[in-house]
Amino acid sequence: MVSWRRRPGPGLARLWCLCCLVLGCWRGALGCPATCQCSSWRIWCTEASPGIASFPVPQRSAEGDNVTEIYIANQGKLESINDNEVGYYVGLRNLTVVDSGLRFLSHQAFVKNVNLQYINLSGNKFSSLSKKPFRHLGLSDLILVNNPFKCSCEIMWIKKFQEAKFSTETQDLYCMDDNNKKTALLDMKVPNCDLPSANLSNSNITVVEGKSITLYCDTAGGPPPNVSWVVTNLVSNHESDTNKNPASLTIKNVSSMDSGLSISCVAENIVGEDQASAELTVFFAPNITFIESPTPDHHWCIPFTVKGNPKPTLQWFYEGAVLNESEYICTKIHVINQSEYHGCLQLDNPTHLNNGAYTLLAKNDYGEDEKRVDAHFMSVPGDGSGPILDPDVYEYETTPNDLGDATNNSNQITSTDVSNKENEDSITVYVVVGIAALVCTGLVITLIILKFGRHSKFGMKGPSSVISNDDDSASPLHHISNGSNTPSSSEGGPDAVIIGMTKIPVIENPQYFGITNSQLKPDTCGN
Repeated sequence: MVSWRRRPGPGLARLWCLCCLVLGCWRGALGCPATCQCSSWRIWCTEASPGIASFPVPQRSAEGDNVTEIYIANQGKLESINDNEVGYYVGLRNLTVVDSGLRFLSHQAFVKNVNLQYINLSGNKFSSLSKKPFRHLGLSDLILVNNPFKCSCEIMWIKKFQEAKFSTETQDLYCMDDNNKKTALLDMKVPNCDLPSANLSNSNITVVEGKSITLYCDTAGGPPPNVSWVVTNLVSNHESDTNKNPASLTIKNVSSMDSGLSISCVAENIVGEDQASAELTVFFAPNITFIESPTPDHHWCIPFTVKGNPKPTLQWFYEGAVLNESEYICTKIHVINQSEYHGCLQLDNPTHLNNGAYTLLAKNDYGEDEKRVDAHFMSVPGDGSGPILDPDVYEYETTPNDLGDATNNSNQITSTDVSNKENEDSITVYVVVGIAALVCTGLVITLIILKFGRHSKFGMKGPSSVISNDDDSASPLHHISNGSNTPSSSEGGPDAVIIGMTKIPVIENPQYFGITNSQLKPDTCGN
Protein backbone atom coordinates (compact mmCIF):
# COMPACT_ATOMS: atom_id res chain seq x y z
CA MET A 1 0.00 0.00 0.00
CA VAL A 2 1.05 3.51 -0.64
CA SER A 3 0.87 5.84 2.36
CA TRP A 4 -0.18 9.39 1.77
CA ARG A 5 1.02 12.27 3.88
CA ARG A 6 -0.81 15.59 3.75
CA ARG A 7 1.44 18.51 2.98
CA PRO A 8 0.74 22.01 4.30
CA GLY A 9 -1.29 23.84 1.72
CA PRO A 10 -0.85 27.43 0.64
CA GLY A 11 -3.86 28.48 2.79
CA LEU A 12 -2.17 27.37 6.02
CA ALA A 13 1.01 29.14 5.07
CA ARG A 14 -0.86 32.36 4.41
CA LEU A 15 -2.56 32.08 7.83
CA TRP A 16 0.81 31.62 9.54
CA CYS A 17 2.18 34.68 7.77
CA LEU A 18 -0.83 36.70 8.83
CA CYS A 19 -0.30 35.73 12.49
CA CYS A 20 3.35 36.71 12.29
CA LEU A 21 2.41 39.99 10.70
CA VAL A 22 -0.10 40.77 13.49
CA LEU A 23 2.41 39.89 16.20
CA GLY A 24 5.00 42.01 14.43
CA CYS A 25 2.60 44.95 14.35
CA TRP A 26 1.94 44.64 18.09
CA ARG A 27 5.66 44.43 18.75
CA GLY A 28 6.30 47.56 16.73
CA ALA A 29 3.35 49.48 18.13
CA LEU A 30 4.37 48.88 21.73
CA GLY A 31 8.06 49.55 21.05
CA CYS A 32 8.74 45.98 22.14
CA PRO A 33 12.48 45.20 22.51
CA ALA A 34 13.87 42.38 20.44
CA THR A 35 14.40 40.19 23.53
CA CYS A 36 10.78 40.62 24.73
CA GLN A 37 7.42 39.25 23.66
CA CYS A 38 4.53 41.71 23.59
CA SER A 39 0.79 41.48 23.14
CA SER A 40 -2.09 43.88 23.65
CA TRP A 41 -2.31 43.03 27.38
CA ARG A 42 1.05 41.55 28.35
CA ILE A 43 4.83 42.21 28.08
CA TRP A 44 7.20 39.31 28.72
CA CYS A 45 11.00 39.81 28.88
CA THR A 46 13.04 36.78 30.01
CA GLU A 47 15.95 36.40 27.60
CA ALA A 48 19.23 37.38 29.28
CA SER A 49 21.05 38.09 26.03
CA PRO A 50 21.14 40.67 24.70
CA GLY A 51 18.73 41.76 27.44
CA ILE A 52 17.32 45.21 28.24
CA ALA A 53 19.00 48.09 30.04
CA SER A 54 15.87 50.19 30.68
CA PHE A 55 12.23 49.59 31.44
CA PRO A 56 10.24 49.02 28.20
CA VAL A 57 7.91 51.90 27.26
CA PRO A 58 5.42 52.19 24.35
CA GLN A 59 6.04 54.50 21.41
CA ARG A 60 2.68 56.21 22.05
CA SER A 61 1.22 56.59 25.54
CA ALA A 62 -2.28 55.35 24.60
CA GLU A 63 -0.87 52.03 23.35
CA GLY A 64 -0.04 50.87 26.88
CA ASP A 65 -3.45 51.48 28.40
CA ASN A 66 -4.61 47.87 27.96
CA VAL A 67 -1.49 46.22 29.34
CA THR A 68 -2.32 44.57 32.69
CA GLU A 69 0.78 42.42 33.27
CA ILE A 70 4.53 42.95 32.85
CA TYR A 71 6.98 40.11 33.58
CA ILE A 72 10.72 40.78 33.49
CA ALA A 73 13.39 38.28 34.56
CA ASN A 74 17.12 37.67 34.12
CA GLN A 75 17.87 41.26 33.09
CA GLY A 76 21.18 42.05 34.78
CA LYS A 77 21.56 45.34 32.89
CA LEU A 78 18.24 46.73 34.22
CA GLU A 79 19.34 48.75 37.28
CA SER A 80 16.60 51.37 37.77
CA ILE A 81 12.95 52.21 37.28
CA ASN A 82 12.63 55.96 36.84
CA ASP A 83 9.79 58.50 36.94
CA ASN A 84 6.83 57.81 34.62
CA GLU A 85 8.32 54.72 32.95
CA VAL A 86 5.72 52.43 34.50
CA GLY A 87 3.19 55.26 34.34
CA TYR A 88 2.52 54.56 30.64
CA TYR A 89 0.66 51.43 31.69
CA VAL A 90 -2.22 52.94 33.68
CA GLY A 91 -4.15 49.66 33.65
CA LEU A 92 -1.26 47.64 35.05
CA ARG A 93 -2.23 45.19 37.82
CA ASN A 94 0.71 42.79 38.10
CA LEU A 95 4.38 43.81 37.94
CA THR A 96 7.20 41.30 38.25
CA VAL A 97 10.90 42.18 38.00
CA VAL A 98 12.91 39.27 39.38
CA ASP A 99 16.50 38.02 39.28
CA SER A 100 17.66 41.26 37.71
CA GLY A 101 19.99 44.14 38.58
CA LEU A 102 17.51 46.68 40.11
CA ARG A 103 19.18 49.01 42.63
CA PHE A 104 17.01 52.14 42.43
CA LEU A 105 13.25 52.74 42.43
CA SER A 106 12.00 56.31 41.96
CA HIS A 107 9.60 57.75 44.54
CA GLN A 108 7.29 58.66 41.63
CA ALA A 109 7.58 55.33 39.84
CA PHE A 110 4.00 54.15 40.50
CA VAL A 111 2.22 57.46 40.96
CA LYS A 112 -0.10 56.76 37.97
CA ASN A 113 -0.54 53.02 38.57
CA VAL A 114 -3.35 53.11 41.10
CA ASN A 115 -4.60 49.69 39.92
CA LEU A 116 -1.45 47.85 40.95
CA GLN A 117 -2.23 44.91 43.24
CA TYR A 118 0.80 42.64 42.94
CA ILE A 119 4.52 43.62 42.88
CA ASN A 120 7.39 41.13 42.96
CA LEU A 121 10.90 42.61 43.19
CA SER A 122 12.69 39.57 44.57
CA GLY A 123 16.25 38.60 43.61
CA ASN A 124 17.44 42.14 42.81
CA LYS A 125 20.25 44.35 44.22
CA PHE A 126 18.31 46.62 46.63
CA SER A 127 20.28 47.53 49.76
CA SER A 128 17.61 50.04 50.82
CA LEU A 129 14.06 50.77 49.69
CA SER A 130 11.82 53.72 50.54
CA LYS A 131 8.13 53.39 51.35
CA LYS A 132 7.13 56.42 49.29
CA PRO A 133 6.65 54.63 45.93
CA PHE A 134 4.12 52.24 47.54
CA ARG A 135 2.23 54.31 50.13
CA HIS A 136 -0.73 55.21 47.89
CA LEU A 137 -1.21 51.67 46.55
CA GLY A 138 -3.64 49.08 47.88
CA LEU A 139 -1.28 46.13 47.42
CA SER A 140 -2.31 42.60 48.21
CA ASP A 141 1.24 41.25 47.68
CA LEU A 142 4.68 42.87 47.87
CA ILE A 143 7.47 40.31 47.54
CA LEU A 144 11.02 41.46 48.34
CA VAL A 145 12.96 38.30 49.19
CA ASN A 146 16.60 37.72 48.20
CA ASN A 147 17.63 41.36 48.22
CA PRO A 148 20.86 42.39 50.03
CA PHE A 149 19.21 44.83 52.43
CA LYS A 150 21.32 46.63 55.02
CA CYS A 151 19.81 46.84 58.49
CA SER A 152 18.69 50.46 58.84
CA CYS A 153 15.75 52.58 59.81
CA GLU A 154 14.94 53.13 56.15
CA ILE A 155 13.69 49.53 55.74
CA MET A 156 11.85 49.43 59.06
CA TRP A 157 8.62 50.09 57.17
CA ILE A 158 9.09 46.73 55.38
CA LYS A 159 9.10 45.01 58.78
CA LYS A 160 5.95 46.92 59.81
CA PHE A 161 4.31 46.18 56.47
CA GLN A 162 5.16 42.49 56.77
CA GLU A 163 3.72 42.33 60.28
CA ALA A 164 0.51 44.04 59.19
CA LYS A 165 -0.09 42.39 55.80
CA PHE A 166 1.51 38.97 55.94
CA SER A 167 1.22 37.80 59.54
CA THR A 168 0.21 34.29 58.37
CA GLU A 169 2.59 34.05 55.37
CA THR A 170 5.82 35.67 56.50
CA GLN A 171 8.55 36.17 53.90
CA ASP A 172 12.11 35.13 54.68
CA LEU A 173 13.57 38.62 54.63
CA TYR A 174 17.08 39.31 55.91
CA CYS A 175 19.41 42.27 56.28
CA MET A 176 23.11 42.70 56.94
CA ASP A 177 24.10 44.57 60.11
CA ASP A 178 27.20 46.71 60.66
CA ASN A 179 29.23 43.56 61.32
CA ASN A 180 28.08 41.97 58.04
CA LYS A 181 25.99 39.54 60.00
CA LYS A 182 22.81 38.24 58.41
CA THR A 183 19.80 39.08 60.56
CA ALA A 184 16.16 38.21 60.08
CA LEU A 185 14.23 41.37 59.32
CA LEU A 186 11.60 40.56 61.94
CA ASP A 187 14.40 40.55 64.55
CA MET A 188 15.99 43.78 63.38
CA LYS A 189 16.34 46.45 66.05
CA VAL A 190 17.37 49.97 65.14
CA PRO A 191 17.64 52.65 67.84
CA ASN A 192 15.56 55.84 67.45
CA CYS A 193 13.55 54.32 64.66
CA ASP A 194 9.82 54.36 65.30
CA LEU A 195 6.58 55.02 63.49
CA PRO A 196 5.42 58.62 63.85
CA SER A 197 2.23 59.65 65.66
CA ALA A 198 -0.04 62.68 65.29
CA ASN A 199 -2.65 64.03 67.69
CA LEU A 200 -4.93 67.06 67.33
CA SER A 201 -5.64 69.30 70.29
CA ASN A 202 -9.38 69.24 69.49
CA SER A 203 -11.21 66.21 68.21
CA ASN A 204 -14.35 68.30 67.66
CA ILE A 205 -13.72 71.75 66.19
CA THR A 206 -16.61 74.18 66.74
CA VAL A 207 -16.63 77.90 66.01
CA VAL A 208 -19.17 80.67 65.37
CA GLU A 209 -19.20 82.22 61.91
CA GLY A 210 -16.89 85.24 61.65
CA LYS A 211 -14.68 84.16 64.56
CA SER A 212 -11.14 82.73 64.42
CA ILE A 213 -9.73 79.47 65.76
CA THR A 214 -6.26 77.88 66.12
CA LEU A 215 -5.61 74.12 65.95
CA TYR A 216 -2.52 72.36 67.33
CA CYS A 217 -1.02 69.05 66.17
CA ASP A 218 1.39 67.25 68.51
CA THR A 219 3.71 64.76 66.74
CA ALA A 220 6.28 62.18 67.83
CA GLY A 221 8.54 59.58 66.19
CA GLY A 222 12.09 58.79 65.32
CA PRO A 223 13.52 60.27 63.28
CA PRO A 224 11.35 63.35 64.00
CA PRO A 225 8.56 63.41 61.42
CA ASN A 226 7.71 66.08 58.92
CA VAL A 227 4.30 67.68 59.56
CA SER A 228 1.78 68.94 57.02
CA TRP A 229 -1.83 70.15 57.15
CA VAL A 230 -4.46 68.86 54.73
CA VAL A 231 -7.03 71.66 54.29
CA THR A 232 -8.43 70.89 50.83
CA ASN A 233 -11.36 73.16 49.84
CA LEU A 234 -11.00 75.39 52.90
CA VAL A 235 -12.57 78.75 51.97
CA SER A 236 -11.66 80.76 55.07
CA ASN A 237 -8.29 82.51 55.34
CA HIS A 238 -5.72 80.37 57.14
CA GLU A 239 -2.01 80.12 57.93
CA SER A 240 0.11 77.30 59.36
CA ASP A 241 3.38 76.85 61.25
CA THR A 242 4.99 73.39 60.96
CA ASN A 243 8.47 74.31 62.18
CA LYS A 244 7.49 73.93 65.79
CA ASN A 245 6.07 71.07 67.82
CA PRO A 246 3.17 71.18 68.19
CA ALA A 247 2.46 72.47 64.71
CA SER A 248 -0.34 75.06 64.43
CA LEU A 249 -3.09 76.04 61.98
CA THR A 250 -4.99 79.32 62.41
CA ILE A 251 -8.29 79.86 60.57
CA LYS A 252 -9.45 83.48 60.46
CA ASN A 253 -12.95 84.91 59.94
CA VAL A 254 -14.45 81.45 59.60
CA SER A 255 -17.02 81.13 56.82
CA SER A 256 -20.23 79.10 57.10
CA MET A 257 -19.27 77.47 53.79
CA ASP A 258 -16.54 75.54 55.66
CA SER A 259 -18.99 73.83 58.02
CA GLY A 260 -18.58 70.05 57.82
CA LEU A 261 -15.09 70.25 56.27
CA SER A 262 -12.46 67.71 57.39
CA ILE A 263 -9.06 69.03 58.53
CA SER A 264 -6.10 66.66 58.89
CA CYS A 265 -2.62 66.76 60.35
CA VAL A 266 -0.10 64.34 58.76
CA ALA A 267 3.19 63.25 60.36
CA GLU A 268 5.65 61.30 58.19
CA ASN A 269 9.17 59.91 58.48
CA ILE A 270 11.15 57.14 56.75
CA VAL A 271 9.45 54.48 58.83
CA GLY A 272 5.90 55.48 57.92
CA GLU A 273 3.21 58.05 58.56
CA ASP A 274 0.29 58.83 60.82
CA GLN A 275 -2.71 61.12 60.41
CA ALA A 276 -5.18 62.79 62.75
CA SER A 277 -8.41 64.35 61.45
CA ALA A 278 -11.29 66.39 62.82
CA GLU A 279 -14.44 67.91 61.39
CA LEU A 280 -14.97 71.65 61.46
CA THR A 281 -18.43 72.67 62.73
CA VAL A 282 -19.48 76.28 62.14
CA PHE A 283 -22.52 77.74 63.92
CA PHE A 284 -24.35 80.49 62.05
CA ALA A 285 -27.73 82.22 61.82
CA PRO A 286 -30.35 80.99 59.33
CA ASN A 287 -30.33 82.31 55.81
CA ILE A 288 -33.22 81.71 53.38
CA THR A 289 -31.25 81.50 50.15
CA PHE A 290 -34.19 80.61 47.89
CA ILE A 291 -37.98 80.89 47.86
CA GLU A 292 -40.30 80.89 44.85
CA SER A 293 -43.96 81.19 43.88
CA PRO A 294 -45.95 77.92 44.15
CA THR A 295 -45.53 75.29 41.49
CA PRO A 296 -47.65 72.20 40.73
CA ASP A 297 -45.87 69.04 41.81
CA HIS A 298 -48.62 66.47 42.52
CA HIS A 299 -49.53 68.81 45.36
CA TRP A 300 -48.98 72.54 45.18
CA CYS A 301 -45.53 73.40 46.51
CA ILE A 302 -43.90 76.67 47.58
CA PRO A 303 -40.19 75.67 47.25
CA PHE A 304 -37.48 77.07 49.52
CA THR A 305 -33.87 76.54 50.63
CA VAL A 306 -32.68 77.43 54.14
CA LYS A 307 -29.15 77.30 55.56
CA GLY A 308 -28.44 77.36 59.26
CA ASN A 309 -26.55 75.60 62.07
CA PRO A 310 -27.88 74.42 64.42
CA LYS A 311 -30.88 73.44 62.33
CA PRO A 312 -33.48 76.21 62.33
CA THR A 313 -37.15 75.96 63.19
CA LEU A 314 -39.51 77.01 60.42
CA GLN A 315 -42.79 78.92 60.77
CA TRP A 316 -45.15 80.02 58.00
CA PHE A 317 -47.44 83.05 58.05
CA TYR A 318 -50.47 83.69 55.82
CA GLU A 319 -51.39 87.34 55.32
CA GLY A 320 -49.46 88.20 58.49
CA ALA A 321 -51.18 85.60 60.69
CA VAL A 322 -49.62 82.36 61.95
CA LEU A 323 -50.43 79.48 59.62
CA ASN A 324 -51.20 76.37 61.61
CA GLU A 325 -50.04 73.33 59.64
CA SER A 326 -52.24 70.26 59.20
CA GLU A 327 -52.65 67.29 56.89
CA TYR A 328 -53.76 69.70 54.13
CA ILE A 329 -51.03 72.32 54.54
CA CYS A 330 -47.61 71.22 55.83
CA THR A 331 -43.86 71.73 55.45
CA LYS A 332 -41.86 68.98 53.73
CA ILE A 333 -38.03 68.70 53.76
CA HIS A 334 -36.79 66.75 50.73
CA VAL A 335 -32.97 67.06 50.89
CA ILE A 336 -30.58 67.82 53.77
CA ASN A 337 -27.02 68.67 52.73
CA GLN A 338 -24.83 69.44 55.74
CA SER A 339 -26.45 72.62 57.08
CA GLU A 340 -28.62 73.26 54.03
CA TYR A 341 -32.30 72.25 53.87
CA HIS A 342 -34.31 71.98 50.65
CA GLY A 343 -38.08 71.63 50.92
CA CYS A 344 -41.48 73.19 50.25
CA LEU A 345 -44.75 74.23 51.84
CA GLN A 346 -47.15 71.62 50.48
CA LEU A 347 -50.83 72.51 49.92
CA ASP A 348 -53.43 69.88 49.09
CA ASN A 349 -55.97 71.13 46.48
CA PRO A 350 -55.87 74.85 47.34
CA THR A 351 -58.59 77.21 46.03
CA HIS A 352 -58.96 80.97 45.58
CA LEU A 353 -59.41 81.14 49.35
CA ASN A 354 -55.72 80.20 49.72
CA ASN A 355 -54.45 83.01 47.46
CA GLY A 356 -52.35 85.61 49.21
CA ALA A 357 -48.98 86.40 50.79
CA TYR A 358 -47.01 83.63 52.49
CA THR A 359 -44.03 84.43 54.73
CA LEU A 360 -41.37 81.94 55.89
CA LEU A 361 -39.56 82.62 59.17
CA ALA A 362 -36.40 80.58 59.99
CA LYS A 363 -34.92 80.90 63.47
CA ASN A 364 -32.17 79.38 65.64
CA ASP A 365 -30.00 80.46 68.59
CA TYR A 366 -27.81 82.70 66.42
CA GLY A 367 -30.45 84.71 64.59
CA GLU A 368 -33.35 84.56 62.18
CA ASP A 369 -34.33 85.31 58.60
CA GLU A 370 -37.64 85.67 56.78
CA LYS A 371 -38.78 85.87 53.17
CA ARG A 372 -42.21 86.53 51.61
CA VAL A 373 -43.78 85.21 48.43
CA ASP A 374 -47.17 85.88 46.79
CA ALA A 375 -49.20 82.81 45.85
CA HIS A 376 -52.08 82.56 43.35
CA PHE A 377 -53.65 79.10 43.08
CA MET A 378 -57.08 79.81 41.54
CA SER A 379 -59.02 82.81 40.25
CA VAL A 380 -62.13 83.97 42.09
CA PRO A 381 -65.21 82.26 40.57
CA GLY A 382 -67.05 84.57 38.18
CA ASP A 383 -64.17 86.84 37.20
CA GLY A 384 -63.87 85.15 33.80
CA SER A 385 -60.24 84.18 34.03
CA GLY A 386 -60.99 80.60 34.95
CA PRO A 387 -59.25 78.38 37.52
CA ILE A 388 -55.73 77.11 37.43
CA LEU A 389 -55.77 73.38 36.78
CA ASP A 390 -55.08 71.21 39.78
CA PRO A 391 -51.64 69.65 39.71
CA ASP A 392 -51.98 65.90 39.37
CA VAL A 393 -48.97 65.13 37.24
CA TYR A 394 -45.84 64.53 39.31
CA GLU A 395 -45.22 62.71 42.51
CA TYR A 396 -42.13 62.10 44.60
CA GLU A 397 -41.56 60.79 48.08
CA THR A 398 -41.17 63.37 50.82
CA THR A 399 -40.05 63.15 54.40
CA PRO A 400 -41.78 64.79 57.32
CA ASN A 401 -40.44 68.10 58.52
CA ASP A 402 -38.10 67.54 61.45
CA LEU A 403 -37.47 71.22 62.07
CA GLY A 404 -40.23 71.64 64.66
CA ASP A 405 -43.81 72.98 64.77
CA ALA A 406 -45.01 76.37 65.90
CA THR A 407 -46.46 76.63 69.40
CA ASN A 408 -48.14 80.03 69.06
CA ASN A 409 -51.75 79.34 68.09
CA SER A 410 -53.12 82.85 68.53
CA ASN A 411 -54.56 84.71 65.55
CA GLN A 412 -54.37 81.59 63.38
CA ILE A 413 -55.91 80.81 60.05
CA THR A 414 -56.28 77.05 59.96
CA SER A 415 -56.61 74.79 56.98
CA THR A 416 -59.74 73.25 58.62
CA ASP A 417 -61.66 76.50 58.13
CA VAL A 418 -60.69 76.55 54.49
CA SER A 419 -61.67 72.89 54.17
CA ASN A 420 -65.16 73.54 55.66
CA LYS A 421 -65.76 76.28 53.11
CA GLU A 422 -64.64 73.98 50.35
CA ASN A 423 -67.06 71.28 51.59
CA GLU A 424 -69.97 73.76 51.57
CA ASP A 425 -69.13 74.74 48.00
CA SER A 426 -68.96 71.07 47.03
CA ILE A 427 -72.43 70.35 48.52
CA THR A 428 -73.92 73.30 46.62
CA VAL A 429 -72.46 71.99 43.38
CA TYR A 430 -73.88 68.52 44.03
CA VAL A 431 -77.41 69.95 44.68
CA VAL A 432 -77.36 72.04 41.49
CA VAL A 433 -76.19 69.07 39.43
CA GLY A 434 -78.94 66.86 40.94
CA ILE A 435 -81.70 69.37 40.17
CA ALA A 436 -80.44 69.77 36.61
CA ALA A 437 -80.48 65.99 36.16
CA LEU A 438 -84.08 65.76 37.38
CA VAL A 439 -85.20 68.55 35.05
CA CYS A 440 -83.55 66.88 32.07
CA THR A 441 -85.20 63.55 32.93
CA GLY A 442 -88.61 65.25 33.16
CA LEU A 443 -88.14 66.90 29.77
CA VAL A 444 -87.25 63.58 28.14
CA ILE A 445 -90.34 61.86 29.62
CA THR A 446 -92.59 64.74 28.48
CA LEU A 447 -91.27 64.51 24.91
CA ILE A 448 -91.97 60.77 24.84
CA ILE A 449 -95.57 61.30 26.06
CA LEU A 450 -96.19 64.05 23.47
CA LYS A 451 -94.88 61.90 20.65
CA PHE A 452 -96.63 58.62 21.40
CA GLY A 453 -99.63 59.73 23.52
CA ARG A 454 -101.82 60.63 20.43
CA HIS A 455 -102.62 56.94 19.83
CA SER A 456 -105.34 55.20 21.81
CA LYS A 457 -104.30 53.05 24.65
CA PHE A 458 -106.23 50.20 23.00
CA GLY A 459 -104.59 50.78 19.59
CA MET A 460 -107.51 50.22 17.14
CA LYS A 461 -105.68 48.76 14.19
CA GLY A 462 -106.67 47.27 10.85
CA PRO A 463 -109.10 48.49 8.25
CA SER A 464 -111.86 48.97 10.80
CA SER A 465 -109.88 51.70 12.50
CA VAL A 466 -109.38 53.84 9.41
CA ILE A 467 -111.33 57.08 9.62
CA SER A 468 -113.51 57.86 6.60
CA ASN A 469 -112.92 60.88 4.42
CA ASP A 470 -116.67 61.47 3.96
CA ASP A 471 -118.37 64.58 5.09
CA ASP A 472 -119.06 63.03 8.46
CA SER A 473 -115.43 61.87 8.99
CA ALA A 474 -114.89 64.59 11.54
CA SER A 475 -116.65 62.46 14.08
CA PRO A 476 -114.11 60.63 16.22
CA LEU A 477 -116.61 57.83 16.74
CA HIS A 478 -117.67 57.38 13.13
CA HIS A 479 -115.87 54.27 11.78
CA ILE A 480 -116.57 51.84 8.93
CA SER A 481 -115.64 48.20 9.18
CA ASN A 482 -114.14 46.73 6.01
CA GLY A 483 -112.38 43.77 7.53
CA SER A 484 -113.42 40.25 6.66
CA ASN A 485 -112.84 39.08 10.23
CA THR A 486 -115.32 41.53 11.76
CA PRO A 487 -119.09 41.40 11.97
CA SER A 488 -121.02 42.68 8.97
CA SER A 489 -121.15 46.40 8.59
CA SER A 490 -124.86 46.25 8.06
CA GLU A 491 -125.40 45.02 11.60
CA GLY A 492 -126.09 47.73 14.09
CA GLY A 493 -126.57 50.43 11.45
CA PRO A 494 -124.20 52.75 9.80
CA ASP A 495 -123.41 54.64 12.98
CA ALA A 496 -121.64 52.07 15.07
CA VAL A 497 -118.25 51.57 16.73
CA ILE A 498 -116.47 48.26 16.70
CA ILE A 499 -114.86 47.42 20.06
CA GLY A 500 -113.12 44.10 19.92
CA MET A 501 -115.44 41.81 17.94
CA THR A 502 -118.64 43.68 18.97
CA LYS A 503 -120.35 46.45 17.03
CA ILE A 504 -122.01 48.99 19.33
CA PRO A 505 -124.47 51.61 17.97
CA VAL A 506 -123.60 55.21 18.71
CA ILE A 507 -125.78 58.34 18.81
CA GLU A 508 -123.98 61.37 17.51
CA ASN A 509 -124.03 64.72 19.30
CA PRO A 510 -125.58 67.23 16.92
CA GLN A 511 -123.63 70.12 18.51
CA TYR A 512 -120.28 68.39 18.06
CA PHE A 513 -120.97 67.63 14.37
CA GLY A 514 -122.12 71.15 13.65
CA ILE A 515 -118.66 71.98 12.48
CA THR A 516 -118.51 72.48 8.72
CA ASN A 517 -116.04 70.86 6.46
CA SER A 518 -114.45 74.17 5.73
CA GLN A 519 -113.44 74.52 9.36
CA LEU A 520 -111.50 71.27 9.38
CA LYS A 521 -107.82 71.27 8.46
CA PRO A 522 -106.94 68.74 5.82
CA ASP A 523 -104.53 65.85 6.45
CA THR A 524 -104.73 66.17 10.27
CA CYS A 525 -104.26 62.41 10.87
CA GLY A 526 -103.34 61.18 7.38
CA ASN A 527 -104.36 57.90 5.70
